[in-house]
Amino acid sequence: MTSDDLQGSRVRRVTCHSSLATAPMHLRSFRPADLQTLYEIDQACFPPGISYSRDEIARFIAKQGSRTWVAEADDEIVGFLTADRHPTMLLGHVITVDVVEGWRRRGVGSALMDAAEEWARQEGFAAISLETGENNLAAQAFYEARGYSRYEKLERYYANGEGAWITVKWLKEGHRAQARAAPRSRKRKDKR
Repeated sequence: MTSDDLQGSRVRRVTCHSSLATAPMHLRSFRPADLQTLYEIDQACFPPGISYSRDEIARFIAKQGSRTWVAEADDEIVGFLTADRHPTMLLGHVITVDVVEGWRRRGVGSALMDAAEEWARQEGFAAISLETGENNLAAQAFYEARGYSRYEKLERYYANGEGAWITVKWLKEGHRAQARAAPRSRKRKDKR
């Protein structure tokens, strides 16, 4: 994988190492014209009760302190990740990771997570967290391989009644107690 920094308008370039990859994929910052496409990707990635409305996605992206990375290949959006920060603790939070079905298991989710984790480190966060569906074993394995650990199970977390696991990756040792009081959000999700 090769990369440039993703700061402001700079682009992070990633070469997907897959025989299926037809073009280099790169990450860039969100642009307002992306919103409808991100909404459509989210609707395709998640069932009702887990997927977000267009307004929810817009609010997450616009929230002060949030960041959104967009993965592109051949001038098409193939995935995105939105993350935010806890208002009082040194804790980053992945709100959603969405990857177009034909681009899964080709490095897009990893590149998006790399960008979010690097942002969290640069912000000085002690940890970064996310929620993953209790039945989404592929996502759980993906996050575990990245160093995330199950922290707490949330029963009936999603609007469709499915439970979720809060998973955490510690970026700074010795700060676990501070992150223990992490707030629960109404619904978050985990499609990479």
